[in-house]
Amino acid sequence: MKSWHILHDTNYKKELKPVDIVKVLLQNRGIDFKNSDDFFNPKISDINLQSIGIEESEFQKFTTRIIKAIKDKERIIIFGDYDVDGICASAILWETLFAKTDKVSPYIPDRVDEGYGLSVKGIDNVLEKFPETKIIITVDNGIVAYDAVSYSKTKGIDVMITDHHVRGEKLPDAYCILHTTALCGAGIAWVVASLLEFEQKSKIEEKIELAALATVADLVPLVGPNRAIVKSGLEILRKTKRPGLIELLREAAIDKSSIGVYAIGHIIAPRINASGRIQSAMNALRLLCTNNIEKAKMLSSMLSDVNRDRQDLTEEAVEHAKLLALESTKSSRITVVAHESYNQGIIGLVASRLVESYYKPSFAIAKGEKISKGSARSIVGVNIIELIRSVSSTIIEAGGHPMAAGFSVATNRIEEFTEALSRKADEIITDNLLKRTLNIDMLLPFSSIDEKLVAEIQKLEPYGMANSEPVFATKGVTIGEVRKIGRDQNHLKMKLEKEGKVFDAIGFRFAEKVDVSPGDIVDVAYTVDENEWNGRVSLQLKIRDILI
Repeated sequence: MKSWHILHDTNYKKELKPVDIVKVLLQNRGIDFKNSDDFFNPKISDINLQSIGIEESEFQKFTTRIIKAIKDKERIIIFGDYDVDGICASAILWETLFAKTDKVSPYIPDRVDEGYGLSVKGIDNVLEKFPETKIIITVDNGIVAYDAVSYSKTKGIDVMITDHHVRGEKLPDAYCILHTTALCGAGIAWVVASLLEFEQKSKIEEKIELAALATVADLVPLVGPNRAIVKSGLEILRKTKRPGLIELLREAAIDKSSIGVYAIGHIIAPRINASGRIQSAMNALRLLCTNNIEKAKMLSSMLSDVNRDRQDLTEEAVEHAKLLALESTKSSRITVVAHESYNQGIIGLVASRLVESYYKPSFAIAKGEKISKGSARSIVGVNIIELIRSVSSTIIEAGGHPMAAGFSVATNRIEEFTEALSRKADEIITDNLLKRTLNIDMLLPFSSIDEKLVAEIQKLEPYGMANSEPVFATKGVTIGEVRKIGRDQNHLKMKLEKEGKVFDAIGFRFAEKVDVSPGDIVDVAYTVDENEWNGRVSLQLKIRDILI
């Protein structure tokens, strides 16, 4: 159970109209109802360099150099990353440039052999395959690739960086840098593609489906330009013509006409990610870019198989990591686990699961013989990349975001790194930050819940970071029926009653958390949803918490 934080104190006895409730929801998200049209109807046409914070002069350098390279038939490499964002960004820019030149090739580094981002080894491998390379465009990486950029110059290569990760104290000495934290990597790639205008407008607009996939998967805030990208991208995705996406959705048993952020984040993104976690991310890139339906079927099936293997590896590592975490006494503020059995591709997932279990910033390290790779996930209020960089003298390199980061550390210095990190965490992480809190938009009487309210709430979609699905709470609710459901009998199906109004409710995994019986009086926190069964649509409450 969590500590409840009611964001808006309403007059509970007053009859609340849908418009009044929506006003509260917007206020909780920092949006003035009078000026809410931009939120409800975001336009991708409003996205430009100025609005996302990319310098016009840098983009002009980028454009001029690309046009010259195309004219002179120079080899261009799109240097990506092995997650959904990096793969989608690579697909967008490769397709864009390929429309003008066949001298452009995508390259995604091997997670184990080359590590994250542009590296000296990665450049050598590129040159071994494409010795005539003159330009490397990084997507979703490069903003801290100081050594690699310097090395590229000695090889006569111009590096042009497009990235959204947090920059360091200085910038790499690149030919040009298109950097912003306002979008994800694929979002930047799509803006670049749209401004280059190398293809017909309709072709460029279709690519926004890839930017939407990456925006949801990379957990960037769904406000402003990101909201516009996802809202427009979902419309394109629901009518997608890409054989790879069509087959991926079919393989996952998802109706493309109704796909939303949940399906992207929990079903599609893991399949795309799995390729780069334990195999080659190039297979995922090939899937997105292929025009061959048979190849798409083969690749989508392969990615689903790889994802199942990834799930097995993750579960095994998580169970092991939890045992290690229980033995760790370095700090009560963070969790750090390290072991040689951990696969580099799944340590980010291990760190995430540790945060879920213990609600502390968590670090999972795959031990190597000399160099070890680590991944970190945070909690609200703790900037994880700043925390790691505060002990930078104990590591080799680090990069990432406030909530997620990656790093490498000499294996013989893991203990030193852990101790330094623990000391710093003890200084800056307070007890309040370590309390699980459920933000509740407002208290709501059951009498205010109807189809009209659901229709108004749905206008706030798509939900995501910085625009979470509205959560309501009602106090003094009577439990009517209750039963356990699901293969493992770990979900609760209930009927909830208050002042004569009854709703069906479901609490996923709540059978393990609470012991309730018919007649019990409880306070419930929930989201309001429509449930379709046998052609009949009814309102349903999805339980977020129960206080007995």
